[in-house]
Amino acid sequence: MHQQSVATAAHCINPACPRPYPQSIGNNFCNICGSTLRLKNRYIPLERLGFGGFAAIYSVWDIKTQTEQVLKVLLETSPKALSLFEQEAMVLASLRHPGVPKVEPDSYFQVIVGDRQGQLLPCLVMEKIAGQTLADILKHHPQGCPEKWVVNWLNQAVQILRELHLRKIIHRDIKPSNLMLRHGTGQLVLIDFGGAKQIGPAHSNSQASSTRLFSPGYSPPEQIAGGVVGPSADFYALGLTCIQLLTGQYPPDMEDPKTGELRWRQYVKVSPGFAALLDDMVRSDVDRRPSNAREMIKRLRKISPGQITPNFAVGDLWKIIPKTLQICLNLLLAGLALIWKWTKWLSVNAYHLTIQLIKACFGTLLQMVSGGIGAGVGAGIGFWLADRSPHNFHIPGAIAQQLPSWVSNIAIAASKPQMILFAAAGLGTAWGLTQAKTLGQQQRRYLITGMMGVFGYAVGWLILQRVAPSGVIAPDDLVIMTAVAAFLLTLGLGLPSHDLVHAVFTAIGTASFFAGLVTLTVKILPVSALFGFSDAFFHTLNWTNFGFSIIFFSLLGIILGFWLGVSYYLFVPFLRLLGFR
Repeated sequence: MHQQSVATAAHCINPACPRPYPQSIGNNFCNICGSTLRLKNRYIPLERLGFGGFAAIYSVWDIKTQTEQVLKVLLETSPKALSLFEQEAMVLASLRHPGVPKVEPDSYFQVIVGDRQGQLLPCLVMEKIAGQTLADILKHHPQGCPEKWVVNWLNQAVQILRELHLRKIIHRDIKPSNLMLRHGTGQLVLIDFGGAKQIGPAHSNSQASSTRLFSPGYSPPEQIAGGVVGPSADFYALGLTCIQLLTGQYPPDMEDPKTGELRWRQYVKVSPGFAALLDDMVRSDVDRRPSNAREMIKRLRKISPGQITPNFAVGDLWKIIPKTLQICLNLLLAGLALIWKWTKWLSVNAYHLTIQLIKACFGTLLQMVSGGIGAGVGAGIGFWLADRSPHNFHIPGAIAQQLPSWVSNIAIAASKPQMILFAAAGLGTAWGLTQAKTLGQQQRRYLITGMMGVFGYAVGWLILQRVAPSGVIAPDDLVIMTAVAAFLLTLGLGLPSHDLVHAVFTAIGTASFFAGLVTLTVKILPVSALFGFSDAFFHTLNWTNFGFSIIFFSLLGIILGFWLGVSYYLFVPFLRLLGFR
């Protein structure tokens, strides 16, 4: 069995089992208490990782996906604890963000343990985050972490909170131990949503009465008192967390015993703008704190305008476009030269062939330029609209429960404002290629081609979310997205014949180009930086991100135009010469 390579023994999750570990990983039931060792006939508990709140945490092997996951088992039997646990499952299942552990809609379930009077245990399976918490990192830096680290973490945390607060969700338990960094990528992840609170739509001021749930040393006064809480409560806790990361001191230890004010600046020197922001975040008066994520982002932009895409330079992509044009033209001329020699050998009229060669070069070049310009304009407009998308639509829970998991996952992803960017880029690319009209079209079909462009790029984004739900795009994911977008857009161009052949050839060519491009550049820049379609990327509009979007989609439009020209002027005519009809 494949899971034997992960662990050699299973762990019984029955809290009353006298010897829960080790159990034979091949058994379906515990040898001691008779409880099932295959939860939902899918998950095998491997080891207990610890306790969190009223729950036990286990590592489990997912037989279906052949991956290791985390299992959270509620041990507290009170109705309030069960309500909070179910709420955590519902909140996590509704979110699709790289800064939040992934939970599938069917990952919450209940199992009966024990052989006689069984106990019902609520269970929640979620993505296992490989990495360290900020509390772990702080142990290695007892004098405090560098300011640039903390600013970067704050930037990422605000992007996560922006997503939560747009969905009317307050986390209520932000602290160093609940913030993790993914190993290898440095992506910040907010964990432990056991205290998260869903605010109803009736509370237009984003506040609601709160149960008395708080973390000493981090929660704001109104939350400790059981009063109303809103987004500013999360910013308060995040501010204290950042101060602790900077100073290495537990926040209550820095309070003035007489006034209760936080005296933290004497422990560390940071930039004035950053210090002022942290001071505002930890104000006792709710009205004096930042009220929403957009306000936080604006202030952070002034402090660290380059934090969104570290180690990335737009100039690196500017260099790619002229080289791409040169390579494409060289390939086209090489192909045409081969046809010239072949047709000359077949005694074809040289003058007619010369005219055709010039027409092919000019037509392909016009397709590339028009596709690139149209894509760039569409991406610029789409990015501007995406950044200002006020709310994310999400499927009502009752409807989502009736849908298959993969359908609801894609539908949730479709709500993201990045869809606007892709759709607008697809529309611009389609109209640009249509305007060129060098591929034998009888007429310019702006409506149909535009709709297929929007549809193709939108489907490409949805598939991208399906294959890369974590938000960190791998080279294979990018290849799939470009292939699907190119295929569907080509079908809408209204080519005179061989539509399907053109679509398949263009999709393969476009995807192959980006596969090669990523292979060549991944040693210099990480894919997540070069093609940074993470959720956080589009949440801040600055010149770096704006230029990045235009350059990427312009490059995609140029490559689409090139392979369309190759398909129309070289590939299909070659197939005809071979007798293909």
